[in-house]
Formats: sequence, structure tokens, C-alpha cells
Amino acid sequence: MSVYEELKQRGLVLPAPPARGGVYTPVKQVGNLLFVSGQGPVLDGVARYVGKVGAERSVEDGQEAARICILNTLALVEQHIGDLNRVKNVVKLLGLVNSADGFNRQPEVINGASQLLVDLFGDRGWHARSAIGSNELPGDITVEIESIFEI
Repeated sequence: MSVYEELKQRGLVLPAPPARGGVYTPVKQVGNLLFVSGQGPVLDGVARYVGKVGAERSVEDGQEAARICILNTLALVEQHIGDLNRVKNVVKLLGLVNSADGFNRQPEVINGASQLLVDLFGDRGWHARSAIGSNELPGDITVEIESIFEI
């Protein structure tokens, strides 16, 4: 099944690609690898999840924030290559979780992103990953994810 059929089956729509937030490129292609800059849970220019997991936000909130990060990532990848079905593999994620003191369940939060990628891409969606706690993220967003794809 195509990635687009999987999205539709799950009732998901890719958002408009997020605007660049600084002096960088959202996607950098090197050979057959795409390096995607960190994406937050922002839709239409508005951060949908802010605050720390383990304080203002639950693990489930963090997982939903992570899913939005991935949808933004996929919107940028599609903008760059034209068709998400060209993705050969999801290679790696680096997930940063805005974490309250003592919160140590970052992998559970980033599972929201990882599961969505496996659901959409099947075996091509399995990836290496790091899930790291942060004391602050830009704009107080709850999650930020950067990624590498093979095309």
C-alpha cells in the first residue's frame, strides 16, 4: 500500500510544510540521504503542544506532539522529493523531549513518532533512534525531532 493510502486510512493529512525558523535549510540532500532539520509540533504557524512532559504535559500529549513533528517532517520530505513513496528507508530519528525534572520516559514519548513511521512505511519505517530529555526547547515546544531518510 502506498504511503498516501496509509495516511488516508488513518485519517491523516500532511500539513503545509512548516516555514523555516532560522538560517538553515529544512532538508539537505547528500547523495541518496535526506537530512531533515528538527521539526516541532507546529501547525499553521502555531505550536500545538508546549510545556514539559511530566509537568504540564502527559506522555500521551508528548506522543501526539511527536506525531505532529513527523507529519511536518513528511511534508518537507514530500516538498523536496515530490513523492513519499520514493522513500527507501527511514534511517534515524533524534527526538528531544522538553522534560520536567525527574521525567525519564522520553523513549515512550518518541514512540509516537516511531510507530507512525512504521505504520506508514512498513518495514522501510524501522529506524535507529535516540530519545533525549531537554530542559528547554525553542518556544517551549514539547517535542522536537530531526531525521534522516534514504531515497
